[in-house]
Amino acid sequence: MSLSIDSSSQVLENGYGHVELLSGCNDEHEGVIVNMEKPMDSKVFLTALRASLSLWRKQGKRGVWIKLPIGLANLIETAVKEGFCYHHAEPDYLMLVQWISEPPSTIPANATHRVVIGAIVMNDKRELLVVQEKSGKLKGTGIWKIPTGQVDPGEDIFKAAVREVKEETNIDTEFLEILGFSGCHLRSIQLNQLSRNLDFTSASQTYA
Repeated sequence: MSLSIDSSSQVLENGYGHVELLSGCNDEHEGVIVNMEKPMDSKVFLTALRASLSLWRKQGKRGVWIKLPIGLANLIETAVKEGFCYHHAEPDYLMLVQWISEPPSTIPANATHRVVIGAIVMNDKRELLVVQEKSGKLKGTGIWKIPTGQVDPGEDIFKAAVREVKEETNIDTEFLEILGFSGCHLRSIQLNQLSRNLDFTSASQTYA
């Protein structure tokens, strides 16, 4: 649903004036999402932001999200000084958010987990497929391990498992089942990594 926003006279802290408000759309939780796309001077942005926040508070909006592409990084400081916080970032944009309703805030936290698979692959002779790392902390240690790797954004776990085995060994496999999962806190990068052991089939046959 589109939010009805137009250019009109707004009561600002410094009086009346014709201000072009920020264009946004309603979300499903009585909030507003602003997707900034066009270049804008930081002073113009500040005036429009203050007027828009004033209107949204009167409308009973709760959370305000501003998506800033990397090309509009000049607006970050202005938004932060007006009370916005970083929520999450991707290679090409930064998402800012501010709770403008009565506390407590119900804005969800950013994603805190990444998924890593460990593939248990066996053939019809009950031989376990193991590899040695060519890079990373296990490189050159002589340690043998099962194929592992990170699940890509938007990728299904079973597809990631098959892909990782193929990339590391050039062996085609078929996913069977999840054998288990575990979690550990990676304090160095402040993420909680979820590791899952998967059972799947090699070109011949695989057992758990």
